[in-house]
Amino acid sequence: MTSPPPSFGSAGEHHLQQQLGTADRAARFYDQQVRPCLTPEMRDFIGRQAMVFLATADSHGECDASFRAGPPGFVHVIDDRTLAYPEFRGNGVLASAGNITENPHLGMLFVDFTHHHVGLHVNGAAHVYLDSALRRIHPGLPEDTTRGRTPDIWVRLTVEEAYIHCSKFIPHLEPADRTARHDTSRPKDSDYFTQPRPQQQWGTNGHVTW
Repeated sequence: MTSPPPSFGSAGEHHLQQQLGTADRAARFYDQQVRPCLTPEMRDFIGRQAMVFLATADSHGECDASFRAGPPGFVHVIDDRTLAYPEFRGNGVLASAGNITENPHLGMLFVDFTHHHVGLHVNGAAHVYLDSALRRIHPGLPEDTTRGRTPDIWVRLTVEEAYIHCSKFIPHLEPADRTARHDTSRPKDSDYFTQPRPQQQWGTNGHVTW
């Protein structure tokens, strides 16, 4: 008699689990850690986070990883199956949101680097809404999400699975204000990776020279 297929995970991961002999361990993880909606503890955790990493792909499976940040709670928990986060003007590329319009699968990773050193994966189906359109559906959305800026659009995620990212190897980071002093040697963002710079050389004392 064969066991029923796991409720969570992809066919690819299940195949590798069988090949590498980890199926029983993975089954315990699915059973004990993976949830089809957000627990109260998960909702509280998301409300404390000031950053999130995003994973999207277009209709051809071409992937993109991105990062969002804001004041704690900028990713708004609507209910145990629904999240929403704002998108602002930025560079105008809209890579993540553009992918979502082609392929709704969205992976979100929240990581607490400062206190409990634990992460939370939230995966599901996302859709893009104009700010006014989503507010008609969810009038409780926050008005001031990031330093007084008004979002152009929102991404709303319907949660399909949520599970822990264990604390092993998560580094400890100390929160600190960004320095107000301008580093004149630092290139502008628009030039940082695209304009040539003087070649660095290491001096005899181990310091960088130009």
